[in-house]
Amino acid sequence: MTEILVSENVAGAAMDRLRAEFATRIEPELWRDPAQLIGQLAGVRALIVRNQTRVTRELLAAAPSLEVVGRAGVGLDNVDLAAASEFGVVVALTPEQNSISVAELVIGLILSLARRIPAADRDTRQGGWKRQVFTGIEIHGRRLGVVGLGRIGAATAARARALGMEIVAYDPLLDGDSLRAMECGARLLPLEEVLATSDFVTCHLPETPLTAGLFNAARFALMRPTAYFINTARGGVVDEPALLAALQSGALAGAALDVRATEPPPSDALTAALSGMDNVILLPHIGAFTVEGQRRVVNSICRDVSAVLRGEPAQFYANFPRPIKTGGR
Repeated sequence: MTEILVSENVAGAAMDRLRAEFATRIEPELWRDPAQLIGQLAGVRALIVRNQTRVTRELLAAAPSLEVVGRAGVGLDNVDLAAASEFGVVVALTPEQNSISVAELVIGLILSLARRIPAADRDTRQGGWKRQVFTGIEIHGRRLGVVGLGRIGAATAARARALGMEIVAYDPLLDGDSLRAMECGARLLPLEEVLATSDFVTCHLPETPLTAGLFNAARFALMRPTAYFINTARGGVVDEPALLAALQSGALAGAALDVRATEPPPSDALTAALSGMDNVILLPHIGAFTVEGQRRVVNSICRDVSAVLRGEPAQFYANFPRPIKTGGR
């Protein structure tokens, strides 16, 4: 009988060790068929997912033997944490293991937007040699606005500061005496002021009912027409039609998106319009996908799943370290 079910592509040496310890079934495309996934949960003690599997109340109710959900990543917008806690299921995650990878990608995107690297590359490959057309800007001395100064936001701020950028930030959970802000050299400001005064704005907020659609037409209107917007967090925090309208009207100089509201995004008019713009960079949610970052993520989630199944506490968890047995399970 399967003890661990993996519904997405999670692989590596740590997973191999986990498979040697417990009866494990890996089906990387299972997330695409929720009904089939639910049908395979009988007797399963652990479910390992990334960000595509929807761990709903219905799914949890269909898994009476489930002890732990291992989320190989940081966000929990695809996991019903309240329902998992109600059922006594540990939700393990990897809150810091991919921070460096994402922060380095943001720096790469800032430089790519500033120097128009993707557009210049495409044109040169097609036989062009338009040096003056692709004149860029230096990021030294520019202001970076960080919206969400958690682990990734702070890591991004520290790296940008080392490149000579001025850092301002908005985070509703931090106050002016925040040690995290001081350590990364960020000055905390209201969101409106961050947007209105920054040359680059990078988003590092989770998707919640409060942040869904936070970056809308009104907030893009606050930004400078010379400013760039970067999102490597969650696509749902951005009103994508509003972003497209701001780009098309010249209200924004450009944007870089590693995440979309729907992933993969549909082949619709909005995606086609974004794809056709030289001042837009589109990536397939690769922020955490470095060799080092993925090794840390997989090592951590496999270690915590193994610990829970052996009756030991998880190290990184969102609710509690050990499963809580209830009368209904």
